[in-house]
Amino acid sequence: MKKINDSQTLGIVSGLVGGLSMVIFDQISYKMGISKRSYGQAASGIWVASKKQSDSRGGDILGLVMSLGLATLGGVVMTRQLQKAGTDKLVTKGLFYGTTYGGFVTAMMSGFPKNKIKPKDATSNLSYVGSHMLYGLITTQLIARLGDQSLFRQKETQSVNAYENVSLNNQVTMNQENIYGANTNPTHIFH
Repeated sequence: MKKINDSQTLGIVSGLVGGLSMVIFDQISYKMGISKRSYGQAASGIWVASKKQSDSRGGDILGLVMSLGLATLGGVVMTRQLQKAGTDKLVTKGLFYGTTYGGFVTAMMSGFPKNKIKPKDATSNLSYVGSHMLYGLITTQLIARLGDQSLFRQKETQSVNAYENVSLNNQVTMNQENIYGANTNPTHIFH
C-alpha cells in the first residue's frame, strides 16, 4: 500500500476516519440512553437558536459536519505531535491526545453563550470522553500506519547517533590523555 507522504493530507484522512469512529461510538451511546445529547446535537447547538432546531435533520447534518471538521483539525495536530515525538507508545499517546483534544473542544463548545444544547449531566460528558479516547486511539494508529516513515522522527537512529557521538568524544579524550599524560593540559606544549 502506498503511504501518505504529506503531513496535512495524512492528518486530514486520519482525523476524518477517527472522527467517524467517534461519531459512531457517540450515536451508540445516545441510542442506548447513556448520553442524553448526541455530540452532533451539542455541536449544532452553537449555531442554532433552539433545541428543536438542533434535533432537526439540518441540525444533525450541521453537527456532523462541525464534529468531523474539528476531528480533521485534530488529526493534523496529532500528526504534528507524532512527527515531533515519534510513533512509539501509540496507545498512550492516542489516549492522551484524544482525551485532551476532546476535552478542549467540549469545553470550548460548552462555553459559547449561545449554546443552549450543552449537556450538563455526568454520563453524557463521560460518553464524550470515551468517544474522544477512541478517536485518539484510532487517529494515532492511522497516522502511524498510513504515513510515510520519512515524516516521523526516528528515535532509535537518534539514540544510536547520540551514543556514537559520546563514544567518539570519550575516545578523543582518552587519546589526548595517552599522548599528553592523564594530568597534563595539552595546551602547555604550545607555550
